[in-house]
Amino acid sequence: VQLVESGGGLVQPGGSLRLSCAASGFNIDDYTIGWFRQAPGKERDGFACIDSEGTIFIVDSVKGRFTISSDNAKNTWYLQMNNLKPDDTAVYYCAAEGGHKSCLELFLGPGSWGQGTQVTVSS
Repeated sequence: VQLVESGGGLVQPGGSLRLSCAASGFNIDDYTIGWFRQAPGKERDGFACIDSEGTIFIVDSVKGRFTISSDNAKNTWYLQMNNLKPDDTAVYYCAAEGGHKSCLELFLGPGSWGQGTQVTVSS
């Protein structure tokens, strides 16, 4: 199982970024997939997820600004981030868990992680 992220960078407040997570070694439509982030000095927290049945969960703090989606044909999922704020600055990680787990179970500890990509929101 391998997850490779791309798409991070520096963006001004109010700007947008799209992160991608390309998976290999498994089919994402059989997995629960999602995104975590870790800001400096803080814990790594999950905030967006698609479970193996296609149900989407996004935490309230980013709902309306962040969107998670997937392309099963490309075995890739995405995080579209709009109206970015300085507080969104963090290392972003994609994650996946097999076994038809719920999003809560993914957030408690996924089986596989991407390498992380830095997102910096600053003027």
